[in-house]
Amino acid sequence: MRILALVHNHPDLQPGGTEVVARGLFRAMRDGGTGVDGLFLAAVTEHLREERPGTLLQAAPGGRPDEALLWLPHFDRFFLSQPDTHGLAMTLGPLVTDLRPDIVHLHHPLQFGVETMALLRRLMPRGARLVVTLHDYFALCAREGQLLRTDGRLCAGPSPDACRRCLPERSAADHALRRLSLRDAFADADALIAPSIFLRDRFVAAGWDASRITVLPNAVAGGSPPAPHRPLGEGAGAQSGRRDRFAFLGHINRFKGPLVALAASARLSAAGVAHALSLHGGTAYQPDAFLAEFRAALAAAPAARHHGTYDAAELPRRIAAADWVVVPSIWYENAPLVVLEAFRHRRPVICGDAGGMAELVRDGVDGLHAPIGDPEGWAEVMARAASEPGLWDRLVAGIRPPPGLDDMAAAHLDFYRRLLRRSSSRARAPAAAVA
Repeated sequence: MRILALVHNHPDLQPGGTEVVARGLFRAMRDGGTGVDGLFLAAVTEHLREERPGTLLQAAPGGRPDEALLWLPHFDRFFLSQPDTHGLAMTLGPLVTDLRPDIVHLHHPLQFGVETMALLRRLMPRGARLVVTLHDYFALCAREGQLLRTDGRLCAGPSPDACRRCLPERSAADHALRRLSLRDAFADADALIAPSIFLRDRFVAAGWDASRITVLPNAVAGGSPPAPHRPLGEGAGAQSGRRDRFAFLGHINRFKGPLVALAASARLSAAGVAHALSLHGGTAYQPDAFLAEFRAALAAAPAARHHGTYDAAELPRRIAAADWVVVPSIWYENAPLVVLEAFRHRRPVICGDAGGMAELVRDGVDGLHAPIGDPEGWAEVMARAASEPGLWDRLVAGIRPPPGLDDMAAAHLDFYRRLLRRSSSRARAPAAAVA
């Protein structure tokens, strides 16, 4: 089977969740002895890679011959549109002709644009199938796919009035055109994948066809042994049995909720609750206003410390230094990888009480739910986690090992094969009828 996988950005340049999952899935299929050939193509902009005049395709980091970068500097984020369709066609045309993929898997329309689906459909060999994964809510929400209103409240889904309130600078016609054009563009795909039931249901509630969306969960790389439950001799509660060390892991931005975690930590310190909050992650590309808020919140939380950026190799050690992994995101999330990483290393998770994160974390079984965006509610849950005897051990015992990338690759390959068999059956049907 030949697979062309496309995603915005390369994880070695920007390790976002979608990029990490897309590349990990491709490598598991490509390197797992499954007979898969293909190419992993990542779109990049001037923010991540310097432009080389006259060159759209570039070598990807690491020098792998089956990974490449595609220079796409122009993009309309409201309509998810790529205006340089001529340059895209001139590049993708020869590439698709040479590769002759059986499956083209688009992991996100960002940078590529929704027009690329129709373009790929024209370029693909007869019988090839186009698959698109809905990694987030971008196709539903023009505010960066957050489904989050300007007043901070969660949004159940798009509607003409709600969308105009969030983006009043856009006309009603723009909002209507966006909804209709995106739904029509995704109709060019043979199948859609959702990593969570919650995400699938949001799209169905917005009028998308449920029969076209298959839920295939995300996974994390395996291989390293589980972290010990607690490094001996570390932390104020090592001898007392308290489990009072909390870790935030991920990019530091407003939507991931570090301000909620810091405000909760400040409340715990004011109430005399012993604990430690470690924040791991960088602050790249964040607006000055948010960075000022973050610094002020950090200064107001004496038990908190920001440890800065980290790479994948450091993740096990940083998780091992904590008792709890916190996911205080103020939006629904979809299927955050940090939850799966925490479970792989035997750490219970405290997360918001809605969305894909709440779907992954079973309240009272392998983690705890806290009210989204509510620092006081978060402080109550964290105080319970730090002080309730036996709670941590009970939740650790309830953790199920998350799926690995090999499992994810096997599920996707089975899904691809079923799509190709359906295509083959349809192609034979007219001849059979004549006979």
